[in-house]
Amino acid sequence: MFINFWYPVCIASELTAKPIRVTILKHDFVVFRDNKGRAAVLSDTCVHRGGSLAGGKTKEDGTVQCPYHGWRFNSEGECTRIPSLGIKAKIPGRARVDSYPVQEKYGLVFAFLGDLPEAERPPILEIDEEGQPGWRSTVVSFDVNYHYERSIENGLDPAHNEYVHTTHGYQGEKEEEYKVNELEPHRNNPWGFGFMHTFDAPPLRHWLMKHFRPSGGKMQAGSGTVGPNHMWTFIHLSEKNFMHQYMFEAPISESKTRVFLVNFRNIGVTKYEFLNKLIDKKVNERNMFIAGQDIVVVNKLKPILTPPSRTKELLMPHDKVILQYRDMLDSFEARGWRIDLDAVNAAHAKGDVIHAIPSPARRTDKGWVLDPVPLVPPQNTMAQAAE
Repeated sequence: MFINFWYPVCIASELTAKPIRVTILKHDFVVFRDNKGRAAVLSDTCVHRGGSLAGGKTKEDGTVQCPYHGWRFNSEGECTRIPSLGIKAKIPGRARVDSYPVQEKYGLVFAFLGDLPEAERPPILEIDEEGQPGWRSTVVSFDVNYHYERSIENGLDPAHNEYVHTTHGYQGEKEEEYKVNELEPHRNNPWGFGFMHTFDAPPLRHWLMKHFRPSGGKMQAGSGTVGPNHMWTFIHLSEKNFMHQYMFEAPISESKTRVFLVNFRNIGVTKYEFLNKLIDKKVNERNMFIAGQDIVVVNKLKPILTPPSRTKELLMPHDKVILQYRDMLDSFEARGWRIDLDAVNAAHAKGDVIHAIPSPARRTDKGWVLDPVPLVPPQNTMAQAAE
């Protein structure tokens, strides 16, 4: 798990003034809309006595109030009221919690969980279809009980479709003819790699989808990443009928991930909104059916986490993008961005220490109550890369 990237927090339309608690990177955050309707993401732990801010309520001044002693924090993480000191009391400078940069895009609320200044931050995965005529999008979220890296690598694997997804391959019925063709680099960027793959696929049998692919033949699909947790998947059913999917993943723990799926399509888009909504529903159901096929397999992968050495898997040429993804993760660790989960788990087990994901304000302001999350020393990565 890494700091200094944009993480999806929630579906924007579901966020109100009522605070909610969200766990990402094994840390808790409080998320709410202030009195101007702006989304705010703060560290959830009140620095007074450790109360959960998400268990409190928002006030008319746009602050969130701790349910334990009534301390109020604004969207910048600054404490504006300590009731026990009286109405005109001076607030100590250390009375603050980490506040994180927020963006609302594609129907989601994103938070930048890290301390990089704005000019140095990695980007949110761009969706070119946003706002373009002839395209329509839906947003869903779901949890999976495995590590996010396993989820991303599954999406980068072109060979599993033939056997896992009935809609993408022949289920091994044409094994003598089957092979993974050459992967064409696509949408490579400073923060990730991608590919497109042309292959033989059967006609779609689903009553709705078969209208967009009524016969078998060549089909094209591919995936790629931006950062550790943003992934695109393009499914070209024919030369004109496209499904472009964007997955933004929030690692909750080593064994749980929340996936936000933004699905863009240029198929089934009509001038009739009631029909569009019906097709939205059916497409979401179909996507969840396909995701369910992946979940069945990935749930049983061993080891649970990606092996630390590549010699412990027998990788093939079609796994190239997976290796590029792992190389990219190593480069993030070399920057000192990987969370030291052993140290975090040890602190949690002991029970008397809580950390915070460092926010940009820590670059300029001193005197924070909570220590920043421990990070893996960068030199460890270099030894691993040499191996």
